[in-house]
Amino acid sequence: MKFHTEYLTFRTKKHREYVHLTPQVEAAVKKSGVKEGMVLVSAMHITAGVYINDNESGLIEDIDAWLEKLAPFNANHKHHQTGETNGDSHLKALLIHHEVIVPITAGRLDLGPWQRIFYAEFDGQRDKRLIIKAMGE
Repeated sequence: MKFHTEYLTFRTKKHREYVHLTPQVEAAVKKSGVKEGMVLVSAMHITAGVYINDNESGLIEDIDAWLEKLAPFNANHKHHQTGETNGDSHLKALLIHHEVIVPITAGRLDLGPWQRIFYAEFDGQRDKRLIIKAMGE
């Protein structure tokens, strides 16, 4: 079995930002030489996530508004008693989750017609890492 690991570092310009990752994951899979297997894409921070959905700007705005409605900034979050002010960022990351696993078939990502991979940043403007790990034959 082959394994290939890459790390990406992000420093988003905005506090909340959604980064299309599919091309970087495709490049890592190609470099891995894995023909049949899977790739794990995982945010390595507790205020960021990874998800799969359509790469359509209106939908991305809808996702952002939905997350803000479900987990709005609130100065009274208990987490803020620690000196942090990113309690909502942790909650948004829980809703998105931190990783996805995508099948690799014939050396390519086996995504549906509209599926794309995204990194979701909820407490940005500082360095954050993500791991891509391809596994298989």
